[in-house]
Amino acid sequence: MQKLNLPNYKFKLKSSENKTLIFDNLRKKYLVLTPEEWVRQHFVQFLVDEKKYPTSLIAIEKQLTINNRKKRTDILIFNKEGKHDIIVECKAPKIKITQDTFDQIARYNLKLKANYLIITNGLEHFYCKMDFENETYIFLRDIPNYK
Repeated sequence: MQKLNLPNYKFKLKSSENKTLIFDNLRKKYLVLTPEEWVRQHFVQFLVDEKKYPTSLIAIEKQLTINNRKKRTDILIFNKEGKHDIIVECKAPKIKITQDTFDQIARYNLKLKANYLIITNGLEHFYCKMDFENETYIFLRDIPNYK
């Protein structure tokens, strides 16, 4: 798999039916290792190891319904009160992050009302803090550490 612009982590990998699988520590199961999953697993480890977010507050592929259509957030982080705090949208490294990507996560946030949005393809990372009063987001250099 491609080297990402994130720290290197040791993952449990195995082969099954000519596919490489990666162990997801949060969901406690092996998943097919796609380029997007590679980014998601690295970013979860980054949040846990570097930013100190507790795994108990992180949900992966959480389902939500928007306009009667089922969607899934890649990573959703809750605050201590159980409210949505951060939405992370992961793309494969070869996928360029465009306005469409920002529009996708913004649609999710119309429903979830999270305080922060993160978009990553493993190479580029965009961190935004929501400004609900002005209905926009403010770009940040980094995501805050867990408090």
